[in-house]
Amino acid sequence: MRMQFWKTALDDIYRDEPPKQPVGSELWKAVKRHNLTKRWLLRIVTEREKDLDDRAYRSLQELETYAEKTQSSLIYLLLECLGVRDVHADHAASHIGKAQGIVTCLRAIPYHSSRRKVYLPMDICMLHGASQEDFIRGSREQNVRDVVYDIASQAHAHLQHARSFSHNVPAAAFPAFLHTVVLEDYLQRVRKADFDVFHKSLQNRNPLLPVQLYLRSWRNTY
Repeated sequence: MRMQFWKTALDDIYRDEPPKQPVGSELWKAVKRHNLTKRWLLRIVTEREKDLDDRAYRSLQELETYAEKTQSSLIYLLLECLGVRDVHADHAASHIGKAQGIVTCLRAIPYHSSRRKVYLPMDICMLHGASQEDFIRGSREQNVRDVVYDIASQAHAHLQHARSFSHNVPAAAFPAFLHTVVLEDYLQRVRKADFDVFHKSLQNRNPLLPVQLYLRSWRNTY
């Protein structure tokens, strides 16, 4: 019902008949001000609706597709809010969104495992002989670490691809990409923990993140 509400709300917003609801009203203003593309908004809602099935991803590619349709779509909208419509920026946004979706999946492992839920790509788990029960009981065996390593490596590869476009991406787009600092921070910390996602160091916040974000912003890089 909630997803259907937003589908209907989006139709109404793009007919200039926004719902009498605070978020819907503000979204209508943003759509008018920045000429936001309806497809990106609708894609987020549609993909979230599919995710209500509450099951593990069948493959790493399926996780990437979900991340592209949700996280990347949101970044495309951020770029439009910044007045950036550029193919290189879109390519970078696609990879950053995929990296963000993958990292979010990894970061959530302890939380989901404590509730006996596992959403990791089944093909990677099968490749290393790791079962859902291994994650539910917080196993730190090598095969569990190997699953995390493979998934984290894919996120890192997407970040590298995104940065390979940096010389062609307009500087105005960089603020939309600053959260790569947070993604990179987690990937570095999980590597230092030897890909043990249950390591206590990963449960602590990095107090230097604001400084790192400021420096990256000041250098106008992502």
